[in-house]
Amino acid sequence: METQEEDIVVQKEVQKLKEEVMSVLVAAEKSSDKLNLIDSIQRLGLSYHFEREINETLHHMQKPSMVDNDEHIYGTALRFRLLRQQGYSISSEIFNKFIDEKGDFKESTVKGKSEILSLYEASHWRMNGENILDKALAFTTTKLEAMAMDSTSPFKDEAKYALKWPILKALPRLMNRHYISLYEKDPLKNNVLLKFAKLDYNTSQKLYQKELFEVSRWWKHLNLVEELSFARDRAVESYIWALGVYYEPKYSLARIMLAKVIALATVLDDMYDIYATLDELQLFTEAIERWDMNCIEKLPKYMKVFYGVICQFYEEIIKDINKDNIPYAIHYAKEGMKRQCRVYLAEAKWFHEGYLPTMEEYMKVAIVSTCYYLFVPISFVGMGVAAASEEAFQWVESDPMLLKATGIIGRLMNDITSHKFEQERGDVGSAVECYMKQHGVSEEETIVELEKEVAKAWKDIIEDYIKYSTNISNEILLRVLNLARLSDLFYKQEDGYTFVDGETKHFIASITIEPLPN
Repeated sequence: METQEEDIVVQKEVQKLKEEVMSVLVAAEKSSDKLNLIDSIQRLGLSYHFEREINETLHHMQKPSMVDNDEHIYGTALRFRLLRQQGYSISSEIFNKFIDEKGDFKESTVKGKSEILSLYEASHWRMNGENILDKALAFTTTKLEAMAMDSTSPFKDEAKYALKWPILKALPRLMNRHYISLYEKDPLKNNVLLKFAKLDYNTSQKLYQKELFEVSRWWKHLNLVEELSFARDRAVESYIWALGVYYEPKYSLARIMLAKVIALATVLDDMYDIYATLDELQLFTEAIERWDMNCIEKLPKYMKVFYGVICQFYEEIIKDINKDNIPYAIHYAKEGMKRQCRVYLAEAKWFHEGYLPTMEEYMKVAIVSTCYYLFVPISFVGMGVAAASEEAFQWVESDPMLLKATGIIGRLMNDITSHKFEQERGDVGSAVECYMKQHGVSEEETIVELEKEVAKAWKDIIEDYIKYSTNISNEILLRVLNLARLSDLFYKQEDGYTFVDGETKHFIASITIEPLPN
């Protein structure tokens, strides 16, 4: 454990490096240098130290007159991506000058690794109807695939990584770690920036270890896995989900709170899916709707235990809400749990009745059963009064496309990777079974169609992200976007939340255990 003296030394070093990087950012005169520096700061995981400076710089960069490198595809694509990431509305028509008379990208303008990668990363930030970005993505993906297959290419590994984890879909802390290793090999790197990134990563990691210890101790003390034999023990994975929603040190309390509700939601899922009878579930759902410890007498013993744990957890939330003076927040936090139980009950009824719903019926319920409508209001609660305004909670209640599309990604990616296992354990039919039955097509054809829906949902996310950035803070919008990224992380090739021994184990170790070498 670090002593208080060591902690003070580290904090002084952080402040010193922060000031040095700030002076570099201020001193950069050319817009191309500023954009490259902002890109590195963000990808190294340091942007939370320079939020105001980055936002002010990018605000000026909206005007073409403020930019000196828009004649080259690399600079144009970088500026486009950075502005859209920040929530600014910038037209994709700026890429028209790189198109030939057939409507294709000119080979002569996109030939180097930097140009290909810059356009590839920008093209993921596409909205519906932006055909030029659809073409850009197809064009650059083909180029990167060729690079990844070429055993002689020095960029083979970088191309493979970009194909798997484009910046839009990458979980911030995993992207930061990967980029630090790339940046270290860059001959043009800024050594102060690199040193700061490593120190920041390792310092944050020590904080995450303390938080994970606290969540694990709370979970062990609850003794739920022993009390409820059916429950999955996912305290560590729940914390990783919370860390994926926000990695910034200032959200320490928020991470712990969210990790706890995710762990409880996992038990709730198992209870509704595989253990309780339908009659018991109806009683439990009614008890949650009434939210009163006096109404638990009719519940079986194991449900009484779990109901008590949920109520106790929400009492903890109320204490934190009172400290932050956001009394309105508890209503939205409870509504999220009530809604969750309602949709779980709807799915349980389908299963017990042997009913396979239409895709429309299924998705209406299943988008909510991803738990994102439960996690989002809780994630706001922990952010305190500065971010969690009542307008933010009301925005979630209005069912915005950003949240809905995130639910679509989570549900469809989960169903595609885990539907066979879910069917074997006796779960309700997934999107795969519903679609196959409704449209009379094969499993392979179904998966192709569902993957198209996932791609469209990403476009919907960008559209809403840009739309709401004018009146909802990016701090709030990013929590929802990060949930979509978590779905991509956990359900890309397998159900990495249920089966944690594959890539999930590696992710957990790299974020919470293995420090970066100095």
